[in-house]
Amino acid sequence: MTKPLWKPSSERINNSNMKRFMEFVSHRFNLKIENYHQLYDWSIKNLESFWESLLDFSEIKLHQPYKKILSNHDLPGAKWFAEAKINFAENLLRFNDDHTAIISDREDCPKIKISYKDLNLYVNNVAGYLQNIGVSKNDIIAGYVSNIPEAIIAMLAAAKIGAIWSSCSPDFGVEGVVDRFGQIKPKVLFAVEEYQYNGKKIDCLEKIAQIKEKISSITSIILIEHFYDFKSHGKDNQRQNNFSNQTKFSEIINSNSANLDFISIDFNHPTFIMYSSGTTGKPKCIVHGAGGTLLQHFKELYLHTDLTRKDTITFYTTCGWMMWNWLVSSLFVGAAIYIYDGSPIYPNVNGLWKKVEENKITILGTSPKFLSICEKSGSVPKNKYMFRDLKTILSTGSPLLKDNFEFVYEKVKEDVQLSSISGGTDIISCFALGNPTLPVFSEEIQCRGLGMKVEAFNENGKSVVDEKGELVCTQPFPSMPIYFWNDPDGSKFHSAYFEYYPGVWRHGDYIKITNNKGVIIYGRSDSTLNPGGIRIGTGEIYKVVESFDEISDSIAVAQKWNNDERIILFIVLKDKKNFTKEFEDEIKLKIKNETTSRHVPSKIIRVNDIPRTINGKKIEIAVARIINGEEITNLSTIANPESLRQFKGLSLS
Repeated sequence: MTKPLWKPSSERINNSNMKRFMEFVSHRFNLKIENYHQLYDWSIKNLESFWESLLDFSEIKLHQPYKKILSNHDLPGAKWFAEAKINFAENLLRFNDDHTAIISDREDCPKIKISYKDLNLYVNNVAGYLQNIGVSKNDIIAGYVSNIPEAIIAMLAAAKIGAIWSSCSPDFGVEGVVDRFGQIKPKVLFAVEEYQYNGKKIDCLEKIAQIKEKISSITSIILIEHFYDFKSHGKDNQRQNNFSNQTKFSEIINSNSANLDFISIDFNHPTFIMYSSGTTGKPKCIVHGAGGTLLQHFKELYLHTDLTRKDTITFYTTCGWMMWNWLVSSLFVGAAIYIYDGSPIYPNVNGLWKKVEENKITILGTSPKFLSICEKSGSVPKNKYMFRDLKTILSTGSPLLKDNFEFVYEKVKEDVQLSSISGGTDIISCFALGNPTLPVFSEEIQCRGLGMKVEAFNENGKSVVDEKGELVCTQPFPSMPIYFWNDPDGSKFHSAYFEYYPGVWRHGDYIKITNNKGVIIYGRSDSTLNPGGIRIGTGEIYKVVESFDEISDSIAVAQKWNNDERIILFIVLKDKKNFTKEFEDEIKLKIKNETTSRHVPSKIIRVNDIPRTINGKKIEIAVARIINGEEITNLSTIANPESLRQFKGLSLS
């Protein structure tokens, strides 16, 4: 067994929420559960008992009890806690005191702090306004919003009255927004007038006007000013515009609405509509239920992340990524949420690290891309900041590589739990994630999530350990999508997850379940390279290539070639270094030595930029389509669409 990079102290283990849940289960079922692996095995062998126990342990408020834990065990088709009634917002607003709920920072603006008491008041006022303009249960409320308090307040207000929330970031183009919101036909649009990124202010009013023109279902627009301090009740930056049926957020936030009841909805009633990436067509609209989302988020935040009321948690995210929804669920635990709107490396590469120190953040959520940028810039955060409060670093978006682990433990903090997590928009949660009671091993996610029967299937559909395979989940779980929007017969939903292995969720990632009982993610299997019939995950190539100090980014795709396919690797070099034949040979040799000869690309080509989604993920499928002569029509989800021009007309013979 390899040596761990970090181990929790016995004190940390014994004081953890996970330990308390072990004791709860042991007492309830007269068992002797002494460690996480025993608890995990029990949770997947006793699925209904586990989820019922978790619901009781969580103290989630139900308006009406359930009559059955799990109706129909089939995948798809499983339904959890039938006939239970709930309100999502009521549970997130169960604290109503002076404890800080939200700390908001953005570039070049003052910090804002909002208490749980004030948050309850603001949500109630906005909910009252929505009811007054005719919004009711089941209506769609959309947010074209940045990561600011108004977005959280608007979402909770929608949930309070039983409406359905869907959001995307204002860095989406008009067509990207229309491709999403146009499918779900929202009644009300919350939209930011402008936002700032990397020192530059971006005006959104023209885009909002175009969105309103293209989506006829929008009857009201609520405009959010660039900055509102929530204290002086002043109306900063009151800009004039020509929208009809619009108002300002600052005009309704203090409207002194009568105290409204939380509308009761089914446990599986829609609360969020999320979207697939949509890089090769219109995005799928993925609908998530109230109870399943809340229960899963409680498990992941309270147990796996060890979140308490004493913590301040953040995740660098936009409102178009599921990590925003996940972060906001921290309110259920009563913790303080730190939200940041802007570039994490503004005004310099230590921008986010400085925020962590200043705000005494205990749990930091980030990405491998950010850690790599810091590492390659030569940043040593621990030389500038003490990080006395920081206990956990979370990372997601792509596999966490060896260099990322080394950077954190050598350059950030030695005594910190580095938890890579993996799941996705599809489940609005995680399949594999961290654990306060387990050690951290390089390149490994610490464990599979409780109640998630995650396995690796080989090419014969057999479950394997310590071998690479397809990530599958072979038992139902509460945060599965309840359906896809505009998919009346369920055929799109079935095709997305259950067509490959009937009755089994196939997620589209390559993984390995290790002998440590951790998980290694190798990247997407739906962008698999297949030279000579050998299936190769791109993550294995990136792991080697991006270990070169000279290389800042890369992307590997398959080109159709002589009735087969071959690997083409595109790299971005740091500091405009000359790309020589000797360096190309060095890259190929290292790939061969650290993987196999099958992984070695036929060609390595230098480019200036790698296309990524707005959430920072490499867009391999789009690049592959371009180099194979296919058209890409949907550029709205790409953060840097101009980068795709480099791949057109390349001579790859």
